Amino acid sequence: MKPHDQSCPTCSGHGLPFNPEPHFRPLPGTGTPVIELRGVSFSFAEREVLSEVDLTVAMGDFLAVIGPNGGGKTTLVKLILGLLAPKEGTVRVLGADPLSSRPAVGYVPQHAQVQPSFPVTVHEVVLLGLRRAGGMLSIGRWPGYRRHEKDKAMEALRMVDMADLSTRRFDALSGGQKQRVLVARAMVSDPALLLFDEPTSNIDPQGKICLFDLLSALSSSITIVMVSHDLISASTRISSVAVVNRKLIQNRSRELTPAMLELIYGTHDASCPLDEYIRGVSSIFGQAGPRNTP
Repeated sequence: MKPHDQSCPTCSGHGLPFNPEPHFRPLPGTGTPVIELRGVSFSFAEREVLSEVDLTVAMGDFLAVIGPNGGGKTTLVKLILGLLAPKEGTVRVLGADPLSSRPAVGYVPQHAQVQPSFPVTVHEVVLLGLRRAGGMLSIGRWPGYRRHEKDKAMEALRMVDMADLSTRRFDALSGGQKQRVLVARAMVSDPALLLFDEPTSNIDPQGKICLFDLLSALSSSITIVMVSHDLISASTRISSVAVVNRKLIQNRSRELTPAMLELIYGTHDASCPLDEYIRGVSSIFGQAGPRNTP
């Protein structure tokens, strides 16, 4: 894959990497985890989704959360956002309960939550990020937003290299450009934590590289937690990794340990056709591979 350049539609003709100013507010106190889960379990009806999960995310981490479909990744995100409450255990975000900390958390969903036919511009989508931080419920083209708020939205767009497209309709953008706008929307209220749910699911390979370069640059000034299936693109950017499949195993480096691979894929005979794939994944993350059954 060639390096991204001015022809990259995701970079919008500006190129990466860039160095955003670290203007996000720091986490109060010294040594306080940004996210802390202790003994967390959650069930839907009679089905246990998460069991006795412990997770600690420190300030400045870029954590990738990976695991199979149905393994509990989305449930974990909703617990951190305060959209779900644990059946057992505790969840703390920025030293408080998740709902109290929600204004300081920027969230980028898997899919854009904007109706495709709605005539909203790029700038207006970013302004919507001020709603949860006390902004008006109106969109920027209507009365409600002050000049400094509009300027702040433009600053966020500049940080993701999308300011030149601020007046373009959101539905006219490529998948990668839309994701960059959603990152700007999440950043506009100066969060202490950015939370991503499958940010590259609708982006072409070149766009994925550009988006991960953007997140890597942002991680110098903000804590990032990213749920992703794209292990290869993420592997060189992240600082730590966690795997979720009802249970959770966390490694404070980016290496996938044999126990982590076993949690994702299970144990299997060395002749299993999946073995070569698993060993390829593990080599990317710096490990020799999963344990095999005799």
